[in-house]
Amino acid sequence: MTTLATYLQIANNQSKWQAITAKSPDVATQTQYFKDNIGKVTTADAFMKDTRLFNYAMTAFGLGSMTYAKGLMQKVLAGGVSSSSALANTLNNSNIKAFAQAFDFADNGGATTTSSTLVDNVVSRYTEQALETNQGQQNPGVQLALYFQQHAPSLTSVYGILADSNILTVVQTALGISSSTSSQSIDTQYRLLSAQVKLDDFKDPTKLQQFIARFAAQYDYNNGGNANSQSSLLSTLFDTSSSGSSFGLDTSLLLSVQGTKFGYF
Repeated sequence: MTTLATYLQIANNQSKWQAITAKSPDVATQTQYFKDNIGKVTTADAFMKDTRLFNYAMTAFGLGSMTYAKGLMQKVLAGGVSSSSALANTLNNSNIKAFAQAFDFADNGGATTTSSTLVDNVVSRYTEQALETNQGQQNPGVQLALYFQQHAPSLTSVYGILADSNILTVVQTALGISSSTSSQSIDTQYRLLSAQVKLDDFKDPTKLQQFIARFAAQYDYNNGGNANSQSSLLSTLFDTSSSGSSFGLDTSLLLSVQGTKFGYF
């Protein structure tokens, strides 16, 4: 299956796939520990001292690769989110900000971890991360597409694209921008992306799926997909003459692609 077909299979049945992932032994074990123990911590220090709780939460918010950075995260939690000058609000990292908002001990104290809403939010995020990771082991393109689906709608600035390597990879791939541009100055990259990306399109479900489809087709093309079949698909995706479509992909095609193979062996 192509990246697009696999992505659509999951995206169109998200709750089913999350339920399957949640029942996997490792995810279920880690989730149960979190549910049983998160309510017992009443301070940021206690939270961070429980490595399993801290790592679970960090992973849930897409910060699994930063679990070593306890000094930074301790400062983030200490500063809270209520002040515009708080570290969480100045790092230009939406995942860190979301983490700090969820575990806002600075403003909510011990009541932070007693909310069932918090638990449900973190568990859902962790399960989604596990689903993305599992898919990434088979096809990194699917993992990137699922990540983009989850996070792109919340972007408020092109700088947010530049601050998130996963989102940046999807955008560069979809638009045919060389990854070497990442070595250029931030201002140069900002101007380049601003000229080609409309963040409001990512808030529109149809346009978001169109952009992901464009990424998926280009990703497969770049990574050894059948040249003839992929060229044909790309021509369809990039036909900007399509009425009412920013990226040239009709919604009916998105739905029909599910389960279809495009020349793969």
